[in-house]
Amino acid sequence: MTGVLASLKVLDLSSGIAGPMTAMLLGDNGASVTKIEPPGGDPARKQPGPHQLGYHVWQRGKRSAFLDLHNADDKKIFLALAQTADIVVESFAPGEAAKLGIDYATLSQLNPRIIVCSITGYGRDNEHAQRPAVDALVQARTGLMFEQRGWAEGALNHMNGEPDPFPDLEIPQDWVQGAPRPGPLFVASQWPSLGAFFNASLGISAALRAREITGLGQWVETSLLQGAMAGAAGVWQRAEKIDAPGFDTWILNCRSPKGHFQAKDGHWLHNWVPNPRFILQAAQGDTLNASPDLTVQNDPDRFGTGPEEILVMSHYQPILAEAVAKFPVKDWIEAAATAEMTMQPVRSVEESLADPAFLEDGCVTETVDAELGTIRTVGNAFNMSKTQGKPGAPAVKPGANTDEVKAEAARIIADAKAGSAAAAAASGRTLKAPLDGIVVLDLGLAIAGPFGTQLLSDLGATVIKINGLFDLFWHRVHIAYMANRGKQSITLNLKDPRAKKVLLDLVAKADVVQHNMRYDAAERLKIDYESLKQINPTLIYCHTRGFERGKRAGLPGNDQTGACLSGIQFEDGGMGRVGANGEVGRPLWSFTSFGDTGNGFLSATAIVQAIYHRDRTGEGQFVDTSIINAALLNTSYAVATPDGKGFARPRIGGDQVGYSAGHRIYETASGWICVAVSTDAHWSALLSTLGLPADAVRQHDDAARAAAIGGALKSADASTWFAKLDAAGVPVEVCDETFSRKLHDVPAFRDQQWVVSYPHPVVGKLDQIGLLFSLSRTPGVIQGRPLIVGEHTQKILGDMGYSADEIKTMEEQMAVGFAGMPRMPPRPAAGDAPKKGMASMVDKEGGK
Repeated sequence: MTGVLASLKVLDLSSGIAGPMTAMLLGDNGASVTKIEPPGGDPARKQPGPHQLGYHVWQRGKRSAFLDLHNADDKKIFLALAQTADIVVESFAPGEAAKLGIDYATLSQLNPRIIVCSITGYGRDNEHAQRPAVDALVQARTGLMFEQRGWAEGALNHMNGEPDPFPDLEIPQDWVQGAPRPGPLFVASQWPSLGAFFNASLGISAALRAREITGLGQWVETSLLQGAMAGAAGVWQRAEKIDAPGFDTWILNCRSPKGHFQAKDGHWLHNWVPNPRFILQAAQGDTLNASPDLTVQNDPDRFGTGPEEILVMSHYQPILAEAVAKFPVKDWIEAAATAEMTMQPVRSVEESLADPAFLEDGCVTETVDAELGTIRTVGNAFNMSKTQGKPGAPAVKPGANTDEVKAEAARIIADAKAGSAAAAAASGRTLKAPLDGIVVLDLGLAIAGPFGTQLLSDLGATVIKINGLFDLFWHRVHIAYMANRGKQSITLNLKDPRAKKVLLDLVAKADVVQHNMRYDAAERLKIDYESLKQINPTLIYCHTRGFERGKRAGLPGNDQTGACLSGIQFEDGGMGRVGANGEVGRPLWSFTSFGDTGNGFLSATAIVQAIYHRDRTGEGQFVDTSIINAALLNTSYAVATPDGKGFARPRIGGDQVGYSAGHRIYETASGWICVAVSTDAHWSALLSTLGLPADAVRQHDDAARAAAIGGALKSADASTWFAKLDAAGVPVEVCDETFSRKLHDVPAFRDQQWVVSYPHPVVGKLDQIGLLFSLSRTPGVIQGRPLIVGEHTQKILGDMGYSADEIKTMEEQMAVGFAGMPRMPPRPAAGDAPKKGMASMVDKEGGK
């Protein structure tokens, strides 16, 4: 078995995080990747920073060649390589590739089939385009650092400029996440680059599929800004009527407890959504009892989905904390597994990589690195039953393959002179969008499944959402809106044979079935892969889980549990280092995390690559991934020995201000700024602008440097210092609290459909994050607003040949449902114990 991208050639010109990760994933799935580095090597390999250790991971499976693209002879070699390449990945600043003469316009003249993926900081042709493409700085400029903590008024209230609905509610600092101070949080996760990696990986896959039909390559573009948008897609929505009946804005505010509890042994666990009935009843005795009856969906202790649930959470938090503190973490996790609760331990990245279950699954792999010895790293991102990939060989030394690559280029030049190299021609077939004509059945739950199929819709697929009769309860929550646009909805009661027949008839004509319910539930319903491929042998079937295949596979999982097990919450909370003033880190679950949505990106990428394979062979297959797969990619900047020991790497502390004096946020006289200095020139400019003696400050330890810089910055406000430091050439940004509120009104973003608006029957005008990457030849398409449960039932059934009388009978007998049907429990009043909450939904699925 060979990877799905076998025979493809990739040239990796990128630096940093997003590009190298993108090229790594292409190599893991069979492509031959050559990293083109400047003489001496990619500077990012050597610069101290959060991604330095990650290069041991991201450069696996690649050749490395030194070429100076400013040199005419070396550029000629690169252009020769491009003539036979399939994909180029580059991360130059806007316009730089054109100056070098290696941009898409140039390369496509040499090779019409070539796909060029450009990853910039902020894209082209907007006011931010030339700002530094550094993760910390992008997070500062876009306000993503404030989103880590959230806003007191909640996400949608903040976007609309509305006040805190519960201004008098007092929540102790110990109950909430984030450093015990106001202001932005600097987290370890490089969310903009990670988002850009996910965007680029899907964009390239879409372009490959389009090329298989049209014969032509194209220009794929994304940016760290769009990566940030992908991460903040749930919280950067703006609705006209946020108080509309039947619409919930969830509990995304900085004062809400998030289900973190410290156990008897001092270790932390996360239970989201917290289930008071389980915790309190299980902890009643002297030993932990995992047997409380948790099968009743209308459990009165479960938290609901409305913003008023913060009142319920604040009541329960100290009671639950006291109960959890009676027993060690290990006992709680075992009890939670028995009771099927979404609860997992908070652990470090190194502990995660040492997990034998991850190694057995393949989502973690073991390799021998030339410098570090035997190490554990992230493994396969997804699995494919017919075209399984595998992690590449350990990274080679920079420039190790230079002679080999130059010889290859010489052969290409010689062949061209001999006339043996023929230019590729288009097939004559056209596509409106990469997945035009593809039909997808979405049986997913919550976010992890539906977000992936929304991405397929944005690529032009027809996505039919199979809703249950009671799904309206979930779909009224604003974070469900961010995963369900552009889809048709049919409501089916799959326990009714007539509804089941409708589904199977849809399967017979579909290209893809995707879901994230527990797989044993799919088997009981006879909608597992083995059953459905009997109906449709060329079907592509995608299943996603919360965890790895193995002992946790049947447990309910979500974004939060994945972030616990992988080390994200440990690192983002600064738990690996004490802060400058003795602050001890605590777990932090980011509102911009790529757990659920990362799972969605991986499932969409695997599906598109399976379609690409089927176009070539006629063969369908089973593909799968999980939230933990995505989470491990998010922490791939770290590696560990097999016994869980780590290597020196930058860490943030419990104060959550940054990595070092030169790479962190500082509070000024008014507002915060972020600096990211990496060269001697940057340091000189910073210190001289602040009026600090360069030699004296540089000779002190890092804490002394930070104190001196912080003291100087307190003399003026953030905007004043930004102007001075920026003019001096210091990489700097203001931590902007207003960026997200203005986002949907930027003409350049609207024109490119990075943000989109549409009328919605419940909330009025709805503004959302739009396309996350651009395709020059077969652009994506926004196919419509978020669905209303059951709104297309009648049309879909009618198109399938059902008569009006048949449809009416099935509706009356609750085999099918329509939009507006009273198919959900009543909404709880503010402060009341909810009748049915999100926890009940999470219990039913394999991955939130």
